[in-house]
Amino acid sequence: MASDAPGGPPPTEEELRAAYEAEVKKIRVEHVLMENVVTLINLGMRRTGLSPGTEAERDPGQVQLAVEAVRQLLPLVEQIAPAQVGPIRDALSQLQMAYVRIGGQAPPEAAEPAASSSTTSTAGAPPPRPPAEPQPPQSEEGGPAQRSGRLWVPGQ
Repeated sequence: MASDAPGGPPPTEEELRAAYEAEVKKIRVEHVLMENVVTLINLGMRRTGLSPGTEAERDPGQVQLAVEAVRQLLPLVEQIAPAQVGPIRDALSQLQMAYVRIGGQAPPEAAEPAASSSTTSTAGAPPPRPPAEPQPPQSEEGGPAQRSGRLWVPGQ
């Protein structure tokens, strides 16, 4: 069994627990929330299967879930990190466009007339999405991660 100090005994369970507790004391809920939002966007983009090497991972249901989760968390992000709302909205917009590109349903505003005249059953279908919030104007070029299709990290 490896130890932290060469030649020394491995840490005891009590020492490990104390180290864990010290780390947990440093963690703030705001940090976890932001990490989760970024992870949802990045994982959602990966599940679109649009990046080279991720084609087999395409899962529109997972992309839709990521979009909805981030949309639900946006009001909290606005409270805790107002400076990050713009980049997160931009990334969410990119994810929503990718979702539509892979064959996901268009936003409800575009699909409602067809859905109301349809007689097909909606059993097992996801609940309708609320109307999209107005998006701030986006820059023409976007960030380097958006242009390249790589993972997005706030502030970079």
